[in-house]
Formats: sequence, structure tokens, C-alpha cells
Amino acid sequence: MANVVSPMVGKLVSVDVKVGDKVKANDPVATIEAMKMMVKIYAPSDGTVQEIKVAAGDVVNTDTVIMTLE
Repeated sequence: MANVVSPMVGKLVSVDVKVGDKVKANDPVATIEAMKMMVKIYAPSDGTVQEIKVAAGDVVNTDTVIMTLE
């Protein structure tokens, strides 16, 4: 199991996958806005989205778990 985590503090703008989606390592899975920049968050490994822990509009801190992959 792998966690997708936020690389920095920001507002989650979008979650670009849903539970059950298969992703490959380095696929974009979410976007956060930090310091007026849009920052893509990428899957750390191949897997299937098991759980999404935050929603668009949520403020996340560095290392907040956004979703888990299995």
C-alpha cells in the first residue's frame, strides 16, 4: 500500500481520480494551489486508488495523506 501525500501546504483544487481507478507511477492524481501556483501531485507507484481522504477545497499541510493506493 502506498500513500499519496501533499508536498506542501496549500488548498486542494482537484482530485483527478476516483476510488477504483488504476494509476501508474508518476500519473497526476490531484492538484493543489500553493503560493498562487498550481502544483500537480503524482502517484508514487503503480496501483489502484483504494481511498480518497480529502476533498477539493480542503486545506492540506505538508505530508497530509491525500489518498491511498493498493
